[in-house]
Amino acid sequence: MTGDTGPTVAVAFGGGGARGLAHIHVIEALDELGVRPVAIAGSSIGAIMGAGMAAGMSGREIHRYALGILGRRAEVASRMWRARPETLAEFVAGGGLRVTQFNIERILKAFLPEAVPERFEDLGIPLRITGTDYYGHCCRVFDSGELVPALGASAAIPAVFRPVRLDGRLYIDGGICNPVPFDLLEGRADIVVAIDVVGAPEAGEGKRLTSIDLMFGATQLMMQSITTLKMAASRPTILIRPPVSRFRVLDFLKIENVLGETAAVKDEVKRALEAVLEPQPA
Repeated sequence: MTGDTGPTVAVAFGGGGARGLAHIHVIEALDELGVRPVAIAGSSIGAIMGAGMAAGMSGREIHRYALGILGRRAEVASRMWRARPETLAEFVAGGGLRVTQFNIERILKAFLPEAVPERFEDLGIPLRITGTDYYGHCCRVFDSGELVPALGASAAIPAVFRPVRLDGRLYIDGGICNPVPFDLLEGRADIVVAIDVVGAPEAGEGKRLTSIDLMFGATQLMMQSITTLKMAASRPTILIRPPVSRFRVLDFLKIENVLGETAAVKDEVKRALEAVLEPQPA
């Protein structure tokens, strides 16, 4: 649909943990329209999904791969075991037991498909991903060099994964500073599609909020505020917000539910793109 003379498209995949499984529908929609982005940006889970697409995987392949792993508890357990610390020294690194802080780089290596290369330069589509420099109090953009450490820096959800040290700096989840990084694609394509999977806290009858619920909910509110401020300065051509609020950030084992409840996103993306890609009457 976007031939040599047609408008170019770039896609920004936002952060949101397991809610970002909805990105799979977006990639499938682009495939079915014959749209190959000229650039991709991603934060956190969006960086991981973006890496798969940039590596040349189709939406159907990503869908099958994710479901084949996350849809089987035994397979998840096996890969988590593979990602365990190899030595006691690593387990107690930092002066104390890290029972609740997993090594995101190890987990990525255990779960990423073989199609994802080791370096940005080996991707078929240019990819830019975000990381939050914890002590530098700023956002950093990664677009060259080793890919997996950068993906780890972008996906290191605080309190779940330990921060990633890269180039002498300490990084946490890139979604903290830039939840939907459509601004990284400014000037790189005629049409920018942004996918926001942050969601927001939802009330439930009889629901009792835990400290973890409140922490992640407060983070959602903060991230939504950042996106609102960004939208006031500049807007993507298309903004899609899948219905993901009822899912928690670590609900990866609910992949079938996430994909089922967000299935309509595929048609939403198609309609929105067709509206801007169709030739206008003279």
